[in-house]
Amino acid sequence: MTKSDKFKNLYVDRDVSWMYFNYRILQEAKKEYVPLLERLSFLGIYSNNLDEFFRVRMASLNRILESKNTTRKMRQNVKQSIKTITALNEKYSIEYTEVTQQVFDELELHNIRLRNENQLNEEQKSWLRDFYYDKLNGSTNPIWLNEIKNLNSLEDNRIYLVVEMTEEGEKKPKCAVIKVPDKVYGRFVKIPSSEGFDNIMYLDDVVRYCLPLIFIGFKKSTYRAYSFKFTKDAEMEVDNDSDYSMMERIAMGVSSRKRGEPIRVIYDKEMPKTLQKSIMSHLNTKELDATLGSERYQNHKDLMDFPDCDHLELKYPRWKQILKPEFMSNESLLDLIREKDRFLHVPYHSFNGYIRLLREAALKPEVKEIKTTLYRLAKDSKVVKALICAARNGKKVTAVVELLARFDEESNIKWSKRMEEEGVNVIFGVEGLKIHSKLLYLHTKKGDIACVGTGNFHEGNAKTYTDYILMTARQSVVSEVANVFQFIERPFQQIQFNQLLVSPNAMKRRILRMIDTEIRNARLGKEAWIKIKINHITDEDLVAKLYEASSVGVKIGIVIRGNCSIIPGVPGVSDNIKAVGIIDRYLEHSRILIFCNGGRNKYYIGSADWMPRNLLSRIEVMVPVFNEELKADLMRTIDLGLADTANGRIVDGYGKNEFQQGPFMRSQEVLHNAYLAEVEGSYIDADPSQNS
Repeated sequence: MTKSDKFKNLYVDRDVSWMYFNYRILQEAKKEYVPLLERLSFLGIYSNNLDEFFRVRMASLNRILESKNTTRKMRQNVKQSIKTITALNEKYSIEYTEVTQQVFDELELHNIRLRNENQLNEEQKSWLRDFYYDKLNGSTNPIWLNEIKNLNSLEDNRIYLVVEMTEEGEKKPKCAVIKVPDKVYGRFVKIPSSEGFDNIMYLDDVVRYCLPLIFIGFKKSTYRAYSFKFTKDAEMEVDNDSDYSMMERIAMGVSSRKRGEPIRVIYDKEMPKTLQKSIMSHLNTKELDATLGSERYQNHKDLMDFPDCDHLELKYPRWKQILKPEFMSNESLLDLIREKDRFLHVPYHSFNGYIRLLREAALKPEVKEIKTTLYRLAKDSKVVKALICAARNGKKVTAVVELLARFDEESNIKWSKRMEEEGVNVIFGVEGLKIHSKLLYLHTKKGDIACVGTGNFHEGNAKTYTDYILMTARQSVVSEVANVFQFIERPFQQIQFNQLLVSPNAMKRRILRMIDTEIRNARLGKEAWIKIKINHITDEDLVAKLYEASSVGVKIGIVIRGNCSIIPGVPGVSDNIKAVGIIDRYLEHSRILIFCNGGRNKYYIGSADWMPRNLLSRIEVMVPVFNEELKADLMRTIDLGLADTANGRIVDGYGKNEFQQGPFMRSQEVLHNAYLAEVEGSYIDADPSQNS
């Protein structure tokens, strides 16, 4: 019996654990002391996460059930997972509705209120008629329901209104479907103020009010409109055997996603049963597909963009991003990195520090070659612009672009074409291995430099995701970063890495070996501990190894964001494991590993989570940290996370998500204040547009 088998009953299904994680976001929206507009934003994040979960993970579970190669045991496990997830979703949905109503009720106390089509005065009605003719006219095009053979052909994750129009003198209504044009006009419309209130309408209700104008030319009619949305399977159908180029096949896959099977339908529970049945029939929903009656409004992800009506007091106070002194210096940043390792911890530190490095590399004659991996790209990417600048300045530039970065494929394709046009050598990586590592390599006359990050080189993410970027000229590390690019370009060659942990090369094996060192030291009565900050832990072998370590006395502290298959606190097995999940204004994203190693602590940062996909089917990199300043910073970050009582929830494997007890301490705020104090009066507001 393997160690994994020994602990198999102490393993939390990854998708069930994800539901527990997303509930922590809903908990944040419930906090009364969190500013109201931030609570709305958390409600939007919760909803958006759930949409993506159903598009990806629930779709995968449904495909497993439909596969002819699925074993009976696997089918039973998957059915149980779906049953648990569905029950949790229904339970959380009730709370979600209650919290949403509570927040809107409290907004009214601050003179911000929602209005629907039946709550308008004459001025507002006149304003909406003008709004229709100026903007909505032509963007609201009904399709008769009996003319739609298959609703699957429509775009998913959009709000639709199914309209019953009963003409005067007729008994049987005509039914039509209208897509709400929120992508053009936004989900919320600010209408004229009244009674001292700022008035906001859902665009859905604006369309409801304008139905007589939309169906102008028909007899006088009465209208009833009910909203619904559906979510499709987001797994792309990429034909790996075709003769198309990688880019063409990914583009085709993106297109095929739009034809995916609906796997989740949410509808206004006031919709008549006959109309519900008709919609479900047109969507070809299956027995195991999730259907859920809800309140009048769906697609709550739009709450992230709810108008603030200039009520800045209802948002978090602005935290200034710091441009560290060395990144403001007139000295060459390349020389400063050769002097000693440098680092950024975004969004506390401004991402502009990394942009400065790229821009200097693009201009300096000493830089001959630039190589980088790009997983996700901002819409107006300064990173790509710097790479194009470098190529125009005669440097050899290579960009390894991951076209399979889920939901960012179209953006990545667009930028890839642009870079190719500008002379950048664009590589689309290794088929079958997603390139998830965050790397930059600079070949220069004065000595090479490398950057290894825990998150994407993406200005947008760097505003809200906590990530580290290490900048080093340490040749033992830099030479191995160069070898990673060789491996990407020639994946079948054998390359051994001594400093870097690289997957699928040997990362998992080496991590297991370092845990074994802690186990051995604990058995010898030596100090033994492990500290981890990570997004996900689901790999069964690593879960079992942590249980083994805990059972012999290794102290294990984990700051985890998402999926966690561990059940801490089981006597004799995991009672030395403490796991804390933090939800706050910034999304915790950095991956940090620290091992006691008999008093000679080992530190690593990088891109890999502890999931089978990251360890076996992606190219991931973790880099050892030698700089003492960064070591202390990493230790502080994890220790503060483990002690957080304001936003730290105890991850127990059962989804209780109880808050830690003790004096109030908010780790992100403490870190922010500490970084400000470290630079004293030398920090600047690096870019006001980057502040959250």
